[in-house]
Amino acid sequence: MKLSAFGTRFAGDSGIVELMDDLGSALVENPDMIMMGGGNPGRLGEVEAVFREKLEAVLADPAKRHRMFGLYQPTAGEYGFRQTVAEFLSRQYGWKISAENIAISNGSPSAFFILLNMFAGEMPDGSRRSIHLPLTPEYLGYADNGLCDDFFTASRPEIEYLEDHLFKYKVDFEHMDPGDNAAARVASRPTNPTGNVLTDAEVARLDEIARERGIPLILDGAYGQPFPNILFTEVTPHWNENTILALSLSKLGLNGLRTGIIVAREDIIRAYSNANGIVNLACGNIGPAIASELIRTGEILTLTRDHLTPFYRKRAADVVGWFREAMGDLPYRLHKPEGAFFVWLWLEGLPGGSAAFYERLKSRGVLVVPGHHCFFGLEDDWPHSRECVRVSYVQDEAAVREGISIVADEARVVFKT
Repeated sequence: MKLSAFGTRFAGDSGIVELMDDLGSALVENPDMIMMGGGNPGRLGEVEAVFREKLEAVLADPAKRHRMFGLYQPTAGEYGFRQTVAEFLSRQYGWKISAENIAISNGSPSAFFILLNMFAGEMPDGSRRSIHLPLTPEYLGYADNGLCDDFFTASRPEIEYLEDHLFKYKVDFEHMDPGDNAAARVASRPTNPTGNVLTDAEVARLDEIARERGIPLILDGAYGQPFPNILFTEVTPHWNENTILALSLSKLGLNGLRTGIIVAREDIIRAYSNANGIVNLACGNIGPAIASELIRTGEILTLTRDHLTPFYRKRAADVVGWFREAMGDLPYRLHKPEGAFFVWLWLEGLPGGSAAFYERLKSRGVLVVPGHHCFFGLEDDWPHSRECVRVSYVQDEAAVREGISIVADEARVVFKT
């Protein structure tokens, strides 16, 4: 089979493909695999019951049922849902936006593929521009989005050492140098894979620098406010006309429906929607159909406040304690859990690196994410980038504790060899 340059780039192996393939095949190969690698949210019965109720209400209404199953929507998404989202955000945060500032996507990754390539890559004059990551590690799903080489640049973080085997990444503004060819800055908040949350001061400074350079700041809020609000620290939601904010229904527990939400300036929404029409034609209807009433009434905030945020906050605190018990005096640190539903384990001086450690854990029946995939865009070699793994903690407590115990056992083995 002869592939084009596009085919060669996107049909080959990548970090995100490795992750998704392992998620799909692991349970087939080992039905008892402890799945601590994927991004599936936890199953909360009270939340699932609400989703079922909303879906049944739509199915019981012939007009709504037909609109959900039988109609294509405009390339920006169904107007009524976009208006509902805009009114909700305006009411919650005072943002002066309308439906024209909102677009719907088939999940956030497809939106980022379009957005990133809208701004970066080969320009009409033949020059090339890149996407800058002001803090790395970042979401590995971005890594292979570019249509050309050298699509990303990245800046190392400042590492703050905390007590009790914790640490925190901070934007190193003093040494951050995106170069003259940066077309946009991108950051997730909270960050997948680390659970880091950019502070309000960091976001304000990134916004200021982006404005000075005349480039947009793109914030990925898939785990953030207003939903699913998997946050364990106080922050202020950020949006203005120089910001592109990506939201998602996935981490509420609707990840199978692939519904993302883009909030941006009207001209950016128009450009995105035109491209989305070529790539996707139209967006799915089931996610908006289920979520529309939840957003319109504000019930979605009740779900996050009463169920999602407390569940993940408690589990994050428990996991830190379980690691502390299991790891003992091993040379480890956890990134301070501030959001999302992962812990970022740093094994300083890890023999063999994170890729080999990942394979060892998989052979023991524990699936994690090797961290080296998440440091894309760095120009220099950094040993730290090969010393970390991402561990999800959404499974039942017994599975999580057993998985942590196996991680500790294997760490002891590799540090002794």
